[in-house]
Amino acid sequence: MIGRWMAAAVVTILMAGCTQETQNQLGRAVQNWTGTNGVLDVYSGGELIQRFIKIDKLSTARGTSDGTPRQYRFGYGYLDSNFNYKKDPGEKKLYFEVSNFSTYIFYENPVE
Repeated sequence: MIGRWMAAAVVTILMAGCTQETQNQLGRAVQNWTGTNGVLDVYSGGELIQRFIKIDKLSTARGTSDGTPRQYRFGYGYLDSNFNYKKDPGEKKLYFEVSNFSTYIFYENPVE
């Protein structure tokens, strides 16, 4: 545990001399390493229709041959069928994609 905190402190010190974009990239790398407890809510017509929990990150898809960003983001998380912010028996980890044109909110789980 102390090793992670020490590594995070070193990265923070190193980031002080970097450009904003480099800081963003390093910050994402540290976040991916330490993990997060993300929640993705997907809305349709102002109503919550799906919730994924225990997401460590959302990634922007890129083309295989041209490397250009695609119009969706993807990740892995548990489908929270009853919207209680907890992984219940039978709720499975799934791959998901959300369009840049979708209405969604990504945030840290307030319950766990």
